[in-house]
Amino acid sequence: MRPAQSNSLADPVLPFLKWPGGKRWLAKTIAEIIGEPSGTYYEPFLGGGAVFFHLRPAKAVLSDRNGELIGVYRQIKSNLEDVLDAMRGLRPSRSRFSLFRAADPPGALERAVRFLYLNRTAFNGMYRVNQKGEFNVPYGCKPGTTVLNRPLLRAAAEALQAATLLHSKFEHQVAKAGKGDVVYCDPPYTVKHDNNGFVRYNESIFSWDDQVRLAEDCRAAARRGARVIVSNARHEPVRKLYSDFTARIVHRNSMVSGSVEGRGSVAEYLFLSKNF
Repeated sequence: MRPAQSNSLADPVLPFLKWPGGKRWLAKTIAEIIGEPSGTYYEPFLGGGAVFFHLRPAKAVLSDRNGELIGVYRQIKSNLEDVLDAMRGLRPSRSRFSLFRAADPPGALERAVRFLYLNRTAFNGMYRVNQKGEFNVPYGCKPGTTVLNRPLLRAAAEALQAATLLHSKFEHQVAKAGKGDVVYCDPPYTVKHDNNGFVRYNESIFSWDDQVRLAEDCRAAARRGARVIVSNARHEPVRKLYSDFTARIVHRNSMVSGSVEGRGSVAEYLFLSKNF
């Protein structure tokens, strides 16, 4: 395996979004594996962006199929002062949460502020919509939660200056990666169900057909010379999809739905293309 290079460009920053399945706990490990990319860093399942913010590459293409999410990143990158002004004075409040949740603002700035407020004050920081596209997570922030963290958003805005932000499906971006580039994929999945129920439980968030297409696209990118890393559930059929990648097992603590019964260590796979 190629030794990790030190990233001399900038210090890591923390993600500004809470995101279910986020990789804050694994970001340092992945960044050390990657080192400093000589080409472009691609992250087509951006979510909270923990690996990007830790790695701080000189050139990045960050994308997600969630257009609302990408809209927030664009506002932080290019319109930060207006975001900060719009959020000045906002405090956690069940009544204000209900107003934001019911709102459907037309402007990009207003939509970003709504997203940021809901992300900070919703239960477990979850982002979930129903079949009508309506946000449907209840209020549930912890006592002492602050809505606005100016230093964190300023650091994020600085990091994002190196990134192109795209509302896009994963296959469109993975197909662009070639020699010298790095691709990190963290597709949606429910790691709790690592048995034969995996497909059934995950079908609505990222189907098995999507998993198959992602693996095929990642193998093609590796053949073009890109270095590819994929996070995924520890599930044997998933392992078979990446049979030509090096598989590592990593562990994290988990608490499902806030219940005591859900606490424990969950194993996940980290797949590395052979050119690492």
